[in-house]
Amino acid sequence: MILSPSPNRSRLRLAFLACASVAAALTAGCAGRGKAVDTAYVARDVDTLYFAAKDRLDRGQPKQAAALFDEVERQHPYSPWARRAQLMSAFSYYMAKDYNKSVQSAQRFLQIHPGNKDAPYAYYLIALCYYEQISDVTRDQKITEQALRTLNEVVRRYPTTSYASDAKLKIDLVNDHLAGKEMEIGRYYERSGRWLSAALRFRTVVDKFQQTSHAPEALFRLVETYLSLGVPAEAQKAAAVLGANYPGNEWYQRAYKLMNKYAPSTNAT
Repeated sequence: MILSPSPNRSRLRLAFLACASVAAALTAGCAGRGKAVDTAYVARDVDTLYFAAKDRLDRGQPKQAAALFDEVERQHPYSPWARRAQLMSAFSYYMAKDYNKSVQSAQRFLQIHPGNKDAPYAYYLIALCYYEQISDVTRDQKITEQALRTLNEVVRRYPTTSYASDAKLKIDLVNDHLAGKEMEIGRYYERSGRWLSAALRFRTVVDKFQQTSHAPEALFRLVETYLSLGVPAEAQKAAAVLGANYPGNEWYQRAYKLMNKYAPSTNAT
């Protein structure tokens, strides 16, 4: 004889099923608020995992892609895909503007595979991460200096690559930026009447960044500060360099007028 469950047992079973349903719903909700399901730890074959990461990147979800590429390396560290995943992780973090993690991933790739054919790109990606963080000239320029160092490293190590060609263009822009910072500080000192401090900043631009767009103004400012310091001979030298290198430049015209006004006995040409 088959016995029917008692009413009490049926109610208990229904209550248990209801609690289980609620727990499942809460778990799903927590998963939705945390990592996406396909970026959580789930053991998968390397092909599936790698192409899931690439799909996320193609769909414009670089953070999720980076997490999946990291999983490729973690779950399949000895697979040929792991090496590629390291670099793709670095690129994905770069696209997500998580520059610190991008640098870390690229540096880890270089530590493990220093002679790999993709090493030039890893160095270039590190340089790009610093380059993208360059701030305006009114702020601290440590990141700018790091960008300059890493861009120069790309050129030094791989001078014949396309990465070096692009790095050279960016180096010119970085130098112009650093020169702009020196000019900003120099002008501030000049406005404050701190002529010697101003002259030192302008001299730095002339000596270290003579190929930048700031060089003509720096020479003119030297004329101004040297005249203010009472050393017209030095002002004349700066004006002469300005005239020799930038004869049609507006800054030379201004320097010429300034010399004629405050040091007429000195030949500014």
